[in-house]
Amino acid sequence: MKTMRVSCDSKGVNIAIRTFRNGGIVVFPTDTVYGIGCDPYNKNAIKSLYQIKNRDPSKLFPILGFSKRELSKIAVFDEMADKISEKFWPGQITLVLKLKDKKLKQSLNLDEKIAVRVPKNPCALSILKECKLIVGTSANISGSQSFRDPEECIRNISGYDLFVDGGIISSKGESTVVEINNDLKVLRPGIISKEEIMDLF
Repeated sequence: MKTMRVSCDSKGVNIAIRTFRNGGIVVFPTDTVYGIGCDPYNKNAIKSLYQIKNRDPSKLFPILGFSKRELSKIAVFDEMADKISEKFWPGQITLVLKLKDKKLKQSLNLDEKIAVRVPKNPCALSILKECKLIVGTSANISGSQSFRDPEECIRNISGYDLFVDGGIISSKGESTVVEINNDLKVLRPGIISKEEIMDLF
């Protein structure tokens, strides 16, 4: 069966929202690369996402949120996280914070931490405005390159339900992943440098 492909217009966004809510897997544009995701509370969808990406279940999925306000419902923001999120969100930095949502702990098989981000992409934000939170990981097979070109993405990954085409994404790479636990630790270097982050303090 051919996967459905839609544009990043109001019709396509509405189809994406329905697909997420119905337990489907969606590929969509972000401000860094094409992402793939599902409803973070849907265990079956999460299981399918691991299979599609051929990802080790010990590697946990990050969450995209519509706003810091939505993400603060599931994660603990201390003073350091507040400053970073206020400066760089929506944007290309992922924060690993203390988890406070027990349902997500079960559905995503988390311990005490969760990775969260607000993407700076109008299409992704239009979906998140209604869905509030979605799993958002790069749309590729684990260990292979991520994609900014929709045609390359479609050729290299399969098994999902919907492709939201946002054209070629102009980006210099993936988000910087920072863990905050009283101090700051860069887990994955990305577009935003550690120096830019440390300039806030």
